[in-house]
Amino acid sequence: MKRILAWGIILLSIQVFSQDLKTIKLKDPDIKRGLPVMEALSKRKSSTDFLDKELEIQDLSDLLWAANGVNRTDGKRTAPSSLNTQDVDIYICFKEGIYLYNAQNKELEPIAKGDYRHLIHGETGPCILILVADKSKYPPSFKKEDILEWNKIDVGIVSQNISVFCAGTGLATRPRAGMDRVELHKILKLKASQHILLNHPVGYPR
Repeated sequence: MKRILAWGIILLSIQVFSQDLKTIKLKDPDIKRGLPVMEALSKRKSSTDFLDKELEIQDLSDLLWAANGVNRTDGKRTAPSSLNTQDVDIYICFKEGIYLYNAQNKELEPIAKGDYRHLIHGETGPCILILVADKSKYPPSFKKEDILEWNKIDVGIVSQNISVFCAGTGLATRPRAGMDRVELHKILKLKASQHILLNHPVGYPR
């Protein structure tokens, strides 16, 4: 009887594990879409009045590529970074879990199962992009205060890419700094050298 019970527990564990998050393969970006850049800038505004609707996979793929995707064969990005350190990572919160954007492979890597959007203060959308900068991407000989400043600048550039993309494609977003950084640092499994700077809820406007 004990042996049967043990096997039952093992099978149940396997079943639960099989329901864990899976890697999400993104689509190639549609670089022909959207408004001309000047018109997109004229429409840029902050908004968090979202429809209760998940982003389509093409919209999500294009959003992340515009934010900080690979746009050249040498691996460089849509967003410049100091010394080409590529020090900014994007984590995406959905109601089912949190993923890390892998720009090289154009996919989302699972990080944590569960809905953690409540850790972002204020309004939350169907997905929230969390912008994380990594100080370890710079040579250790550099001054810490300089690295932090460059981290902030690089995150700001990615943030603006997100805002302009949303303005040009009919999505809504707003850059924000309010969130539970301590708890998110644990959930995202970040290193001591990584720090959370901004978040962007994104969705279809109501």
